[in-house]
Amino acid sequence: MNQHALHIITPVKDSLETTLKTIESIMDSDFHSDFQYTVYNDFSSDENTKRLELASTEMGFRLVNLKAITTHPSPNYLLVLQLSQQEALSEHAHLLVVESDVIVKKNTIQILFDAAQKLENPGLIAAVTHDEEGNINFPYLYAKNFDSGTVQTSKRLSFCCTLLSNSFLEAFDFKNLNPEKSWYDVFISHKAVELGFNNYLLTHSPVLHLPHSSRPWKQLKYTHPLKYYWLKYTKGRDKI
Repeated sequence: MNQHALHIITPVKDSLETTLKTIESIMDSDFHSDFQYTVYNDFSSDENTKRLELASTEMGFRLVNLKAITTHPSPNYLLVLQLSQQEALSEHAHLLVVESDVIVKKNTIQILFDAAQKLENPGLIAAVTHDEEGNINFPYLYAKNFDSGTVQTSKRLSFCCTLLSNSFLEAFDFKNLNPEKSWYDVFISHKAVELGFNNYLLTHSPVLHLPHSSRPWKQLKYTHPLKYYWLKYTKGRDKI
């Protein structure tokens, strides 16, 4: 069996049309090393689960239905991170998270992988996100005035399209993450810096980001912010 130099994961919750574009862009990438690509199906509908299973057979990616592993309701980002960390460590591989509302370019994965080999003491390396007009969008609005290139930053990196180096995976066990939270990119970004790693944002290698397509209620953050924060705090959603 080949050792995989890179493990790629995409957590999925419905939003199938965008998800399939994400998967297709990854499977169609020009990447010159062996990689394992796993889609973690986080309690999508029965219909969408069947479509993912068919796509897995047709396109050749690995599908893990979390329903077969846990009864914990979605989101199960913590479980996904813990499972994927252990698998990446078992092969001394880097871990690349590409979320289901992101479409990568043909060279994105190779650029991130090469950066992990060349940059000094990398913890996290992220590709900046653009909208369909080519403008930097959420969650990297803070980077609008950054120079084009590789920017070392202590600001938080999102997991939209982010490589976690094997060295960082070895240094911090995701079993120590807070199970009361829903999302972990902010904490993990800061943890990498705390442990002495360097985080980098690649502003010259953008990916297309269609924010929150898998969780439409989060669009309220932009259209009806009061309703968004009411749901966030009264329903215990979106804990960062």
